[in-house]
Amino acid sequence: MIRPLVNAALDRLAPEFDKLYAPIGRPSIAPEKLLRALLLQAFFSVRSERQLMEQLAYNMLFRWFVGLSMDAPVWDVSVFTKNRDRLLEGDIARAFLLAILVDPQVAPLLSDEHFSVDGTLIEAWASMKSFRPKDGSGEPPGEGRNGERDFHGETRSNDTHASTTDPDARLYKKAPGQAAKLCHMGHLLMENAHGLVAAACVTKATGMAEREAAAAMLREHGARRGSTVGADKAYDTTDFVAEMRRQGVTPHVAQNNKRRRSAIDGRTTRHAGYSVSLKVRKRIEEGFGWMKTVVGMRKTNHRGTALLDWMFTLKAAAYNLARTPRLLADFA
Repeated sequence: MIRPLVNAALDRLAPEFDKLYAPIGRPSIAPEKLLRALLLQAFFSVRSERQLMEQLAYNMLFRWFVGLSMDAPVWDVSVFTKNRDRLLEGDIARAFLLAILVDPQVAPLLSDEHFSVDGTLIEAWASMKSFRPKDGSGEPPGEGRNGERDFHGETRSNDTHASTTDPDARLYKKAPGQAAKLCHMGHLLMENAHGLVAAACVTKATGMAEREAAAAMLREHGARRGSTVGADKAYDTTDFVAEMRRQGVTPHVAQNNKRRRSAIDGRTTRHAGYSVSLKVRKRIEEGFGWMKTVVGMRKTNHRGTALLDWMFTLKAAAYNLARTPRLLADFA
């Protein structure tokens, strides 16, 4: 059931693929096969592209899904990653996610007026030893491949320090009492009918990132006026609530009354739909949980916001594909 959905989505993206690949020159990996291989990496928790190429060398199921014949040679891993990076230019991951959502079988499952948003931290592929002063000062690490570095007692912040391994990673924590880590922030927009991902993105980890990403995803998704969006207490700010109402979206945000006044008042909480949204929004954690455990997005093995955003969005599309067959069977 998954392969026909993927094939139909890739057919819709054929014009986009034509723009990315020149008709002359040395043949490259077909983007359709490349995307199918990356989806297999997500479905079967393959840790790296190198292991993925090893699987393709002998796994007949993998070859069938990708579209490789029994005797077709497997690509070199460096060639595979270079061709994957080329797809970043056309934002193919986001286009693929949308191509899945507009499928005639999938579209009826989606709600076009009730959504939920949330964000999560993705630990960066960078050591705390790489978080060094931007001006080049500071004690250098010790000798050796992974030399020791004593940074105890040193005041470090994102204003004065940056990771030399992944400059886009930021030192951040979501709650008091937690350890601050070098990380990025992933965001999902979920439709509330069946909990499918409607949009996804990755941003730098900042205090405003969750609310800014939520507003941007709703705007880009084209949420119609009168829609609702459920969210947790982190979104209970005057600016976010005002932005939602400016977009014509009703913010069903959990009230944060602890030592402050909530931006959500009785005009919103008196409606029965408000409590329903607060219950349904928790299902967005299922998407984050699948992507962190099955796909391995708890700690990324990619560097840079752009590449991580592309991979995170593709894995969100894989999550939708993994859930869709059961949903279609329930409504058959």
